[in-house]
Amino acid sequence: MSQKRAWQRMLSGRRLDLLDPTPVDIEIEDIAHGLSFVARWNGQTHGVYPYSVAEHSLLVERIFLALYPKCAVKWQLAALLHDAPEYVIGDMISPVKAAVGPGYEVLDDRLSRAIHLRFGLPAKIPQTVKKQIKRADKLSAWLEATQIAGFNEQEADKYFGKWTSDIAKETVINPRAPMDVRASYIARYEELITQL
Repeated sequence: MSQKRAWQRMLSGRRLDLLDPTPVDIEIEDIAHGLSFVARWNGQTHGVYPYSVAEHSLLVERIFLALYPKCAVKWQLAALLHDAPEYVIGDMISPVKAAVGPGYEVLDDRLSRAIHLRFGLPAKIPQTVKKQIKRADKLSAWLEATQIAGFNEQEADKYFGKWTSDIAKETVINPRAPMDVRASYIARYEELITQL
């Protein structure tokens, strides 16, 4: 009996085994490319272009740095890569992830560990840093919800927490073309990796 294929061929030529990913099969160009074409909010956003996971990741990293200006560069990189597994497994809204069950989380965790090791991070991010990244992620979600996903502030407050920070007041989201976002993602990665 033949085993079903569980790998995906990347544009770099790598073959990433989704069930048993290894760091050597992960390239930043593949991550940036994939994430720049994966739409957040299932594509239900205003704008000429879909709002991509790559654009979201750039915003989360920027917010993380604003909230924690003394953080180590490696944790900034972790913030940039926080949704990196979605370059192969896609982005699911939270209610769907809950309905899918623990299988999605296991797959996401395996990919995250391999990605972290590939880029010189610990396989498992410390819980305190993970919570800080999650805080930046929630603020990003609130901004996205109110600016491009059709939520009013009261509704966004209910699901993502109430935000009154300067970051929330100063951030304007304007979805960009996938290739522009891809280039920005790679450029930010290169800035961070040279500082490690």
